[in-house]
Amino acid sequence: MNRPLLLLAICQGLFLTNNVVFIAINGLVGLSLAPLGWMATLPVMGYVVGGALSTGMVARSQVRYGRQTSFQIGLGVALLSALLCAYAAWSNNFWLLVAATVVAGYYSANGQLYRFAAAELAAPSYREKAVSLVLAGGLIGAIIGPNLAKYTKNVLATPFAGAYLALAVVAVLGMALMAFVRFPAVPKAAPGASGGRPIWEIARQPLFFVAAVGAALGYGVMNLLMAATPLAMQVCGYPFDDAALVLQWHVIGMFAPGFFTGHLIKRFGTLTIMGVGVLLNFLCIAIALTGVDLHQFLIALFLLGVGWNFLFTGSTTLALQAYRPEEKDRAQAAINFAVFAVMALTSFASGALVTTQGWWLLNVGSLVPVALTGFALMWLALRRQAATGA
Repeated sequence: MNRPLLLLAICQGLFLTNNVVFIAINGLVGLSLAPLGWMATLPVMGYVVGGALSTGMVARSQVRYGRQTSFQIGLGVALLSALLCAYAAWSNNFWLLVAATVVAGYYSANGQLYRFAAAELAAPSYREKAVSLVLAGGLIGAIIGPNLAKYTKNVLATPFAGAYLALAVVAVLGMALMAFVRFPAVPKAAPGASGGRPIWEIARQPLFFVAAVGAALGYGVMNLLMAATPLAMQVCGYPFDDAALVLQWHVIGMFAPGFFTGHLIKRFGTLTIMGVGVLLNFLCIAIALTGVDLHQFLIALFLLGVGWNFLFTGSTTLALQAYRPEEKDRAQAAINFAVFAVMALTSFASGALVTTQGWWLLNVGSLVPVALTGFALMWLALRRQAATGA
């Protein structure tokens, strides 16, 4: 853990603070403002759709301005979007809230690259640990995020407007810290030199394909259940403080393993750890299907977080082996686009399903993407085994 890596880990924590607060309150604010109940999670979906639409722009800004400047632009957008969300809540403007979360998606697309940037701040033999440690910085979000939402939701006359203003302060703090992170310069390509393979050629590699599937479906299932949890708990009669507690332990599950996931990957292999992540997702769903007591919500969401960590860290590590340095911007943008596209679908589906079909059927439906992720991992493992045997 060097100084730039530590600062990047803290920035990751502030990024997750933004995400956790958005997840905790956007659906509830949306439910209070939406013309129809099924529209409640449109502000959650807007954040993800904005991220998907921004992946290409972020990739270009990374190439043109470098890591640090591009990340600062993202933090500036976070500041602007938080202020817009606060104004939307104050003015009871549902569609402005949705638009503001779409704008905030640009910050999300930037923040999703922190984990890849971490690999550039460490020696090649420590890349897995660097990625894992920066993701562990999300523990800051686990601690601050739910408490920030809980203690600022009523500081102003308009519910949750204070939480959005608090996120503006978080963005300013992120900008101050990012100013001290120095990323290694990317060598300029020689005139006439190849910029690497086209994205379709990179994407058709089994390694890259499974990395994208693991990241996208792992994030999708996590988002499907996490975004629906505050709404499901409200329907079950739980106060917001209980939902904040469940989300806090969920995010702890997402990022606390970051202190040792890199070690586990080095020791047992990437596919093995990703496979454990799939099993934890199945266990999460099994517990969620047994009932709606507070401890069942809490344990299920905690296991969901740990399973996501194993899948997402493993997918990131796997992807690093599938592209060359000159291809990193387009390859990382492609993976993040896949993640955001699946998250957009699950963000909309979570609100529509939980308000029309209920928590039980939502969990049953999430078995499908978890099973598909497991099949993809087995397929790659069998291909590797056949290649080794040959």
